[in-house]
Amino acid sequence: MKFHKSRIARGFTLMETVIAIGVLALLLTAFLAVFGPATSNLRRAISVQEADRLASALERELVTVRPGSGSTSYSTGFDKAYEWIKAAPDKGKEILLYQYRGDPTQLRSDGTMEPFTRNGGVAGKDFIVQPAVRQRNDGELLEDLKALDGRIFSVKLTQLVFSGGQLTRGTAGEINDPTPDDGDSAGTGSGSSSYPEAVIAFAAEFFIVPNSSVEFVGPNGKFDASTMTKPVFTRNLAVRR
Repeated sequence: MKFHKSRIARGFTLMETVIAIGVLALLLTAFLAVFGPATSNLRRAISVQEADRLASALERELVTVRPGSGSTSYSTGFDKAYEWIKAAPDKGKEILLYQYRGDPTQLRSDGTMEPFTRNGGVAGKDFIVQPAVRQRNDGELLEDLKALDGRIFSVKLTQLVFSGGQLTRGTAGEINDPTPDDGDSAGTGSGSSSYPEAVIAFAAEFFIVPNSSVEFVGPNGKFDASTMTKPVFTRNLAVRR
């Protein structure tokens, strides 16, 4: 005669379930305590790297005089920086920063690469991802956006002036003598030639543009930089004559 052991299906009791949840919560807490700060530091490091890249791209472009860049001509890089800082709040002259895929075999008259718009391609061979800084009314902007790589940033520039012995922000859209009581006099002419100092210090506030489409960012798009009030980061920069 064969005897068969009876098997009775048995689930978890409420007490066992509560204990298991408690152990899991303890393990998650320990995990976050160990790896949470490392993850936060990693995000912060990436953010700092991107901020450095954007600030460097802006500084370079402000003093770079490009040939064949539309009807606007600047005598010097300082002249260009002066005009861009002063015009930054103006509609259509907002400053946009981004990266796009450029074709290294095709250069435009302003020295930048034509956008690489073909499908596929090998980075570093067929195209190069490069930073670009343009005013919103720049005709090349719409072409670059066809090969956009990543996000678009907008930047607001405001001159820094001395007040009470400290540097503080002046008025957006204006460039004045930052030290009016030091006895120097304004130069002759207009624009940057009338500016009495050798350096323009300014605050650059960087914002993430919420929509990267041509219809939104283009010269006739709905993007309104004046509504952006919370920059992702701010840098105090300067250009020298």
